[in-house]
Amino acid sequence: MILCGHRGVASLAPENTLAGLRKAAELGLSWVEIDVQLTKDEKVVVIHDEKVNRCSDGKGKLRKYAWDELRKLDAGSWFDPAFAQERIPKLKDYLALARELGIRVNVELKVYDKDDAGRLCRKVSKLIDKHGVDKDSLLFSSFDPDCLRYLQVLQPEVPRGLLVEHIPDDWQQQLEQLECAALHCNYRYLSREQAEAVKAAGYRLHCYTANTPDKVKDFPAWGVDMLFTDKPQDYLDAGWSAG
Repeated sequence: MILCGHRGVASLAPENTLAGLRKAAELGLSWVEIDVQLTKDEKVVVIHDEKVNRCSDGKGKLRKYAWDELRKLDAGSWFDPAFAQERIPKLKDYLALARELGIRVNVELKVYDKDDAGRLCRKVSKLIDKHGVDKDSLLFSSFDPDCLRYLQVLQPEVPRGLLVEHIPDDWQQQLEQLECAALHCNYRYLSREQAEAVKAAGYRLHCYTANTPDKVKDFPAWGVDMLFTDKPQDYLDAGWSAG
């Protein structure tokens, strides 16, 4: 089972930053997960929340910021003064460093109210092609099926994962329609029966966001392929493999 650093390594560095990616490399992780959205001037940037308040010294909705404004925000001091002046990165810069460090990236496409899923997907797709990103190093995921439908057409070579909280009764039908490779679910709501059914159907099973090894000690036996965690160091300290 692969340990994937959630938003980089969110317990050791500001989430969704280059510093977090470097922490993942220091721990020997092969995968990280990040979130992407568009700025006012349609630059693809790495950030989770609809607003910049929680993880920077800025205020207000991300979509109100142009890149020249956004890049000036301090996205590190909120976490620890040691990370003062860490910036919200562009996706292209994040993927360039990930390639340098030999880390693969699960790119989650975040869509909030009034966001344009198609525009986000087109910008991400264009960026990947323009910069020659290795498609074997990527995984797309989203809670928004429309994002997955767009990417099904725009980037069919990059595998996709459908994000859900609880696994719905029609999970297999949804995965088939979207031609997904994986199902991503909240680890708290996964049963062994569900895990075995997903695996038997030929899909990968990824679980988020488990920060206590004892709570998921049976997951490898259940066939879970990837575990997203803010604290991969706790798993490694407990003798787990990074995968």
